[in-house]
Amino acid sequence: MSTQKTTEVTPVIPLGHTVARALTAAGAVLTVASTFFPWTWTAAFPGDLTVTGYPGGLQVLTLTGALLTLVYILAGYGIRGLGWLNPAGGNTAVLFFAIGTFATTWFTAMAIAVELGGVINLEPGGYVAVIASAVPLFGALGLPRSTGTAKRLPAPRTLPTWAEILLIVAGFGVGLYIFTYGIATEDPELFVGYMFLVAFGVLAVMKAGLIARLSALTAKHRSVTLGAAFAAAAVFPLTQSNDQYTLVGVNILIFATVALGLNIVVGLAGLLDLGYVAFLGVGAYTAALVSGSTASVFDVQFPFWAAVLAGALASLVFGVLIGAPTLRLRGDYLAIVTLGFGEIFRIAMGNLDGVSGPQITNGPNGIPNIPDLVILGYDFGETHTVGGLSIPPFASYFLLMLLVTALVVLVFSRAGNSRIGRAWVAIREDETAATAMGINGFRVKLIAFALGATLAGVAGTVQAHVTYTVVPEQYFFAGPVPPNSAFLLAAVILGGMGTISGPLLGASLLYLIPAKLQFLADFQLLFFGLALILLMRFRPEGLIADRRKQLEFHETGQLDVPEQRLPDGAVGVTKAEA
Repeated sequence: MSTQKTTEVTPVIPLGHTVARALTAAGAVLTVASTFFPWTWTAAFPGDLTVTGYPGGLQVLTLTGALLTLVYILAGYGIRGLGWLNPAGGNTAVLFFAIGTFATTWFTAMAIAVELGGVINLEPGGYVAVIASAVPLFGALGLPRSTGTAKRLPAPRTLPTWAEILLIVAGFGVGLYIFTYGIATEDPELFVGYMFLVAFGVLAVMKAGLIARLSALTAKHRSVTLGAAFAAAAVFPLTQSNDQYTLVGVNILIFATVALGLNIVVGLAGLLDLGYVAFLGVGAYTAALVSGSTASVFDVQFPFWAAVLAGALASLVFGVLIGAPTLRLRGDYLAIVTLGFGEIFRIAMGNLDGVSGPQITNGPNGIPNIPDLVILGYDFGETHTVGGLSIPPFASYFLLMLLVTALVVLVFSRAGNSRIGRAWVAIREDETAATAMGINGFRVKLIAFALGATLAGVAGTVQAHVTYTVVPEQYFFAGPVPPNSAFLLAAVILGGMGTISGPLLGASLLYLIPAKLQFLADFQLLFFGLALILLMRFRPEGLIADRRKQLEFHETGQLDVPEQRLPDGAVGVTKAEA
């Protein structure tokens, strides 16, 4: 059982419960019907919305949102077999699904009008969709919603173990399908509509209590959960027909792995590092220099395992050299020093060109022609066939990076739950009190700094082979394209500091969204800033937070998390325990 907000409040629009529910259902049905008629007359708009009887493009998203709205409103009628969809009861999930459907449909209509030159380009089906999608929203606003004091979810029906495992696998299967659909969208209009529907859909299932129920199952079967998560990720490159999307997946894993390393420094130890991307660069440059590149000044070609060790060791050395004299600083002073280190690294790599300094990195031109990896005779630059399945080059890199990510997750989990991990948390919460309890604050912080740098260096060695070229411009403090220090820090904060799945989710969102919304150009950073402001206002603990963070930012009666042990290997201890 878990804590949810279930006190009913007066609806926004006083329609009466029966009228509001019937209006919502009728509007959802009408919206579904509208997707089977043309919304515009020309196929020039992405997705081809001109076909009768077959939804396409953004119509599919509207159809999905309307069906979910209809299903959840029918669940409110007590129809047998639908009650499990809304264990928390109430009508908040219906409202969020209705908002998502409305936003997707109206965005489509406005995009048609803007791109094709006016609302005259809408067909009758488009007008019907615009009006029909507003009806469920109007009706949902007339339903009483749930908020206020805490109440326990009703106990779920006891299921056999195999059924619980099947539900976990199904959950990851649905998540894989949703992620694959989003990453495969080629048109920016379709991706924006996808974001609207997914964002409000996630809020809806959270308020319905499904996330809490699934979290309880994953906490009960942690081994199965980890296996299902790894299997779902491993299947992803095999579902892609275009190597371009697999490359996006590889870069997301690199970004997420580096974010996990930063999470040790920021999330566990509480050290604000604004130059962390430099450690990724150290690993990448080290691998580029020792992996047989024709532009390398060293005429050597280490095997991959040796290049990984070299990159990790170089990052470790830099982490210790930078951390030893600076970690006696705190707060803003430490942040300024680490920011300076990050910029010094980038400038130094640009000056080691044989003119401004020694000829080591080829200056701003970087180190190109980094060869593909070859491990035990397996060439990552060629397409392989295994068991009838074709594995293209970037799919191989994806699977390799997935293993590296799994290794980093293991290190984070073990370190976070160890004695040193508890010391990190104690230092983060109150360094003065931790020192008084006998913890050597400087040594503990230096270990966190060095370990985080090492993990970033490991990811950098793979990044060098994926990008084939390493240049200083890849390691800015801030910019519209991740990874950079600002985006890495944002991924940790957005996802949830101190957790494992939080930075993974944050990194995925912060890499995928800019990659899909390149048409916004410089406005990306504007919308990125607005999103962070809204997040800090409404969910300061991050998208996935442990119970400690929930308690820090919310009153007990406002929690939406299950009362169970902390998920994702997150560390939540008292200072005395540390």
